[in-house]
Amino acid sequence: MWGLGSSLFGFLFSGVPIGIALAGATCLMVLFDDFLTFSTLFEAFFNFVGKYTLVAIPFFIYAGFLMEKTGLVAGIFKFADALIGWVPGGFAYATLLAAVMFGAISGSSTAMAAAMSVIAYPELIKRGYPQWMAAGVIASAGGIALLIPPSITLILFGVITEWSIVDLFFAGVVPGIMLAISDAVIIVSVSLFIKLPRGKFDLCELWLSFKEAWPALLMPVIILGGLYGGLFTPTEAGAIAAFYALFYGVVFKRKTFLKEVMPTTIRTMNLTAVVFFLLGCVGIFQFYLANMGWPQQIAEWVGTLGLSKHAFLFTLMASLLFLSMFLTGVAILLLTVPIYFPVALALGVDPVHLGILTALAIEIGSVIPPVGLNLFAVSGVTGLPVTTVIKGSFPFCISDTVVLIIVLLFPALALTLPSMVITSHFN
Repeated sequence: MWGLGSSLFGFLFSGVPIGIALAGATCLMVLFDDFLTFSTLFEAFFNFVGKYTLVAIPFFIYAGFLMEKTGLVAGIFKFADALIGWVPGGFAYATLLAAVMFGAISGSSTAMAAAMSVIAYPELIKRGYPQWMAAGVIASAGGIALLIPPSITLILFGVITEWSIVDLFFAGVVPGIMLAISDAVIIVSVSLFIKLPRGKFDLCELWLSFKEAWPALLMPVIILGGLYGGLFTPTEAGAIAAFYALFYGVVFKRKTFLKEVMPTTIRTMNLTAVVFFLLGCVGIFQFYLANMGWPQQIAEWVGTLGLSKHAFLFTLMASLLFLSMFLTGVAILLLTVPIYFPVALALGVDPVHLGILTALAIEIGSVIPPVGLNLFAVSGVTGLPVTTVIKGSFPFCISDTVVLIIVLLFPALALTLPSMVITSHFN
């Protein structure tokens, strides 16, 4: 165990990518463990990436990229602005609302932060918002995509743990809305100290923006409605989302859209290749851990400490937040879940609740320096120093941590909706 751990962290601290570190550390054990052979490692790699559920990831990534190219993301933003942009600080609220709606389409935190930076940031500055405020709202709003279905983070958690992705999707709805509300509270608090600008309510503009945005608003209805109705699996939902975005682009944005189809497809393929390589390396790592029985040994050791469920969860969340200072969310998920999941089960932690807490911790980690990807996504698009983005996102990071603690203490916030919706349908 110590040999694997030391080699793994040795690779990580030397700057080796997480996937290669996981696979490389396990491959080194071939030299010392007769149980392992290179053929078994290859088999573990392809068995893991060959899981049917994983196909949902490239489909949702593709759907999100296509929605961006069709202009539907901009339509969502215009509708959100027309709906609530007339209140003090309304444009910041509109950014949050657009993030919630786009999160139900893309499932990618960083993608949403980048898209909102292009669309929302210039308008926020034009309307008199401080740079740090505008950047903080966008960076923090991007993390909502990690909770709102179809969350790629929840898909990965479900695949690694072999738990119901549909349950995880519905469990993420209420905490995701809580994140949006907590961020809105921060905006209200800031508005008490600085006079945030407000727009004008125009019913005609609201109707026109709705007509532009309704095709995008329809997509999450189709996805969640189909999952709830038992019409298709999460993988099929991803395929339908991608087809819907492609169909809309071809029919309504023909000339401009067709030029973007191939570059968008290549972009999706590149990102998918990276993600699936990481997942295959996790498969190798997970295979070795499982066959050595180390998660069970760790679970037994934790049991001897006499920790309660809440004590374990608080310790785990603190550890994940600490790791987010050095590793990306995906790296944390892939590296830690195979280890702590059996321990949590042994302590009686609900797997769905655990998945939502993990996603919340990763969401907060996306704006924690020095590695927070959303910080660099916003900085890269807007040209602002990372320190300015950090300044703006810090209050939202605090409010999101409060949401994490509340959901940890009250599991029903995550578990009630899937139990009501899914049970009522299938029973």
